[in-house]
Order: sequence, then C-alpha cells, then structure tokens
Amino acid sequence: MGIIRILHTVFGIFGNITGLFLFLAPMITFKRVIMNKSTEQFSGIPYVMTLLNCLLSTWYGLPFVSPNNILVSIINGTGAGLEAFYVLTFLIYAPKKEKAKISGILFVVLSIFSIVALVSMLALHGNKRKVFCGFAAAIFSIIMYGSPLSIMRLVIKTKSVEYMPFFLSLFVFLCGTSWFVYGLLGKDPFIAVPNGVGGLLGTAQLILYAIYRGNKGKGKKGEEVGAAEMELGKPREKELPNIQNGDAKA
Repeated sequence: MGIIRILHTVFGIFGNITGLFLFLAPMITFKRVIMNKSTEQFSGIPYVMTLLNCLLSTWYGLPFVSPNNILVSIINGTGAGLEAFYVLTFLIYAPKKEKAKISGILFVVLSIFSIVALVSMLALHGNKRKVFCGFAAAIFSIIMYGSPLSIMRLVIKTKSVEYMPFFLSLFVFLCGTSWFVYGLLGKDPFIAVPNGVGGLLGTAQLILYAIYRGNKGKGKKGEEVGAAEMELGKPREKELPNIQNGDAKA
C-alpha cells in the first residue's frame, strides 16, 4: 500500500507538470493576438469550454468532494487561471459580434459550474457528492481531449503535420497517460476514464506524426487553415491569413 501511495503521488506530480505545458501552449498565439490587437478569425469557444472543465475538475479534487485528489485541484486551478486570462484577452480584442457570443457562453459556463457546486454542497453528501461532481468533470474532460480530432482528420486529409505540433501532441499523450495511471492507482474512474481517452488520442496523434512527419509543410494550403485549432480554437468560416507565422507551432 505504501508503494501504491508513492506511485499515486509521483504520477500526480508528473501529471501536473505535463498539464501545465498543455495549459501554457496557447501563450504564443495570445501574444500574437495582443500584438496585433485582433483575434482575426479565431474562435474563443474552446477556451471557454476548457475553463469550465478546469473549474469542475478543481472542484472535484477538493478534499470535501473527493479525498486524496488535491493534486487534481492544483493543476486545474492553475489551468482555470490561465484559461480565464485567455478568455478575457479574447473578449478585449474580439469584434463586437464575437464578443457578445463568447460573453453569453461564458455566462452559461459560469452558471453551470455554480449550479454543480451549489447542488453538490447543499443537496448531496459523501459518495453521492463525489459521483455527481465526478460525472460532470469527466464529461467535460473528454470534450477537452477530443478537441484536436478535427486536426487529426486534417492531417490525414492533407498528409501533412505542419499544423500539428509534435511537442503539443507529446504532452497530450503524457498528460493523459499520467492522470490515467493516477486514476487507476487511486481507483477513481472519474479521473482514469477521461484521461485514458486523452492518452489514446495523444497516442493516435503521435502515430500520425510518425507516419506523415516527412511531409511537413507539403499539405494543401487551402485545406490547412483550419489547423490552428490546436492552439487557439477552431477558426470561424473565413480563411485565416498568414497562419504560417507561428500560430500552431508551440
């Protein structure tokens, strides 16, 4: 039992490190947004949804909800702070129509989190509270890990990995796998299942990278523009200008 606890902690710490790299990945793109004072044709929706995931996971990891999972709260609390920064930056530089849309989604996201937190505190206790919060956190964790699926499809279609950064794919794999093992050791399906999905998707991305790495930069330009989703969310309908300048190259 002592070894299991040590391993549980070790994988939790490793998951914190790899998770931090994932949450920091969009910094390069937001630096561009701030410098250009424009969000161009990017969508802020993935960042609002990731904020919800971080808030729910932070809540789930707190001792009065889920004992022995404080490491989950630490990394997701950090992630929530970073995602809040991304969302606020997006709102500052987004056009009025997009700003109104993201503000509305942000209101819904904060309302969902508030409802989950209040219901779990006022109406549920013990294991029922853990199960309720765990389901909510797991659902949005799977959604977060599933966001690069469109990029994987693009890689297969264009046979190019130009806009699927290797290190970002690597950290998706390492982060998902670390928390999957952490969940298994802690016998917590609400951590193991969604992160197991993340680990598998990360593996798939690395396999695609190995297959198409020799074709980097040779994809069809008209089809590649959507790939910036890996860092700043899925672009809206118009074509993105000059993506090659570093949007998706963390």
